[in-house]
Amino acid sequence: MSISSTIRVAVVGTGFGQAIHIPGLVHHPRTEVIAVHNRNLEKAQAIADSHRIPYAFNSLEKLLSLPELDAVALSTPPFLHYEMGQQILQAGKHLLLEKPMAMSAQETKALYHLAKKKNVVVTTDFEFRYVPAWQLLSDYLQQGYVGKIRLIKIDWLVASRANPERPWNWYSRRDQGGGVLGAVGSHAFDYIHWLFGPVKRLSAQLSCTIKERPDPQENGKLKPVDADDTCLLLLELADGTPCQMSLSSVTYNGRGHWVEVYGDRGTLILGSDNLKDYVHGFHLQAAPAGKSLTELEIPKSLAFPQVFTDGRLAPFIRIVDRWVESIDQGQSLVPSLYEGVYSQLLMDLTHQSNDNQCWVNVPNLDQFLA
Repeated sequence: MSISSTIRVAVVGTGFGQAIHIPGLVHHPRTEVIAVHNRNLEKAQAIADSHRIPYAFNSLEKLLSLPELDAVALSTPPFLHYEMGQQILQAGKHLLLEKPMAMSAQETKALYHLAKKKNVVVTTDFEFRYVPAWQLLSDYLQQGYVGKIRLIKIDWLVASRANPERPWNWYSRRDQGGGVLGAVGSHAFDYIHWLFGPVKRLSAQLSCTIKERPDPQENGKLKPVDADDTCLLLLELADGTPCQMSLSSVTYNGRGHWVEVYGDRGTLILGSDNLKDYVHGFHLQAAPAGKSLTELEIPKSLAFPQVFTDGRLAPFIRIVDRWVESIDQGQSLVPSLYEGVYSQLLMDLTHQSNDNQCWVNVPNLDQFLA
């Protein structure tokens, strides 16, 4: 594929796919959406018509048989990722994969090796890596601004599922990848790895506080919920740094999303109290030891070239940039399934720790992938 050629993409999954993937791929100068997939063909056709997309399918096999198709963006619920991901990679198509990657680290590992075997690129949508305030935090950490880190504290407390009337669906089921751990813990595990390095061991407590929700498909009948809506974690990083993390989707007036880094030379605090949009609103504060916090200005070199009403769109377009760059270079650049396996592995171990009420050790990623 030439560096300037258009990459023709199918979007599979039309929730987040329709909200973010389609507009992001349409906006990008190198990608063209040529097909959309939904299990309901009428819905797929309606979405295709509204976005002027040529093809609509309810069969993934038929979609993948399109001779002009180069790549697929997959944003179905996580319990479908492994089977669909296998089909996409077996067909030799490049893949942009939403988090969480699959239902287990073993499934994600299998996709990682299949992509290598088929020589296709996989990019994972860990978009916080591309949010300007987060990139500035990374720069300050790399410069050693805080010195030796003494404590990392992460809070991600929102009200997205605080209303018990919110409908029951796959998100309510642990066996389908639902829950706050998969929704946001997958992101947190990736950015911990990116910003601070690997984890040595962890201890977790998961809880489900809203145990029933109404199912609109069954006239509002209350159905059981067993997916976590609150997750508390203690982590010890490979260098010994302690990290405390609190995640919840049921906290009315929760403080939002904050990462606090305390070191022997200073402090960095990144945060947003925007409960409606999980990307808009981040700002970074810094202080040398013993001084007051001041807000840092985002340099133009990191700022988004264009900001959208939906905060998720600008970092997603940067993810598409990375995907296109990976396809041009013929190799999966960070964030790839390598990072995806690690996030999924930490999710698996979180469940293991909770189920067995114990600390669990985290294996070396390269050894796990071998």
